[in-house]
Amino acid sequence: MQKNLTILAVESSCDDTGVAVIRGRQVLSNVIAGQEVHARYGGVVPELASRAHLQHMVPTFEAALEQAGVGVADLDGVAYTRGPGLHGSLLVGATFAKTWAWAHDLPSIPVHHMHAHILAHFLDPGPSPKLPFLCLTVSGGHTQIVQVNAPDQMTILGQTLDDAAGEAFDKLAKLIGLPYPGGPLIDRLATEGNPHAFEFAKPRVDGLDMSFSGLKTSVLNVLKKEMAADPSFLGDRTADIAASVQFAILNILMEKLERAVSSTGIREVAIAGGVSANRGLRARLAEKAETGEWAVHIPPMSYCTDNAAMIAIAGSMLLEAGLEGGLGLAPDPRLSF
Repeated sequence: MQKNLTILAVESSCDDTGVAVIRGRQVLSNVIAGQEVHARYGGVVPELASRAHLQHMVPTFEAALEQAGVGVADLDGVAYTRGPGLHGSLLVGATFAKTWAWAHDLPSIPVHHMHAHILAHFLDPGPSPKLPFLCLTVSGGHTQIVQVNAPDQMTILGQTLDDAAGEAFDKLAKLIGLPYPGGPLIDRLATEGNPHAFEFAKPRVDGLDMSFSGLKTSVLNVLKKEMAADPSFLGDRTADIAASVQFAILNILMEKLERAVSSTGIREVAIAGGVSANRGLRARLAEKAETGEWAVHIPPMSYCTDNAAMIAIAGSMLLEAGLEGGLGLAPDPRLSF
């Protein structure tokens, strides 16, 4: 990849407005405006998200350019998230990015959100994975094991058949009385509990695909049984429940990832997506690295959740390959992988 490409990028697939500027692999700015309004509803409300993007886009855009210390003349292109994501949110970001690029005679580069999560590993500080590598992408909307042969050559080897791992974390957190977003709270409580306190049924799925809906049912059944016997059970054992839930989810992920390594022979392994910030998952991968079984690549916390720097590096790689979009290219909330 050319080291002198300077890319401005916009990320607006869900509820965070992100704008970043990179030069080569170096991140010059990576500004994110969050949306606290969704917490009171227990999840992201699409209409509120798109309205908040409208409010945040220009201030975030200006802040990113100012922090990066660059002007229009310094830019080689403008990347943006085309999909997948919430339609209204994508529309705000894509329209702004494409229009701004057109007004300043710059190419606009549409980026697949999940490709960008994977390619964030090519940002500084590195080192980047060696090709080919496997990437476990885990977020609120996606759970996939991807074989990456090149930046524009990725194949899904396995994926969830129902809920994503991040969605399962949040739904199970709600069952035990934790506020949204509950995934990070389960991760924190898990450090205080016994992961072997409760054993939940593990869904059996052939190949490298995964399922989390059966796990949710198993947890619900255990909670109902225990609370019928002891009304104070939930409050007394919250940490143990959280630890056992996290242990069960991570076991599903790690079992499938280990099977992918065995079947492909690829030992360069990375994780990406919001759930890659989970301390339990990072620890399990670190164990593999310490034993020398795998060459493990764990992203910095700032690149785990949705951000525009990952969109920028993906856009830079696509632009170098001569791939760019146009004003007529519409965002796609169900953009295929």
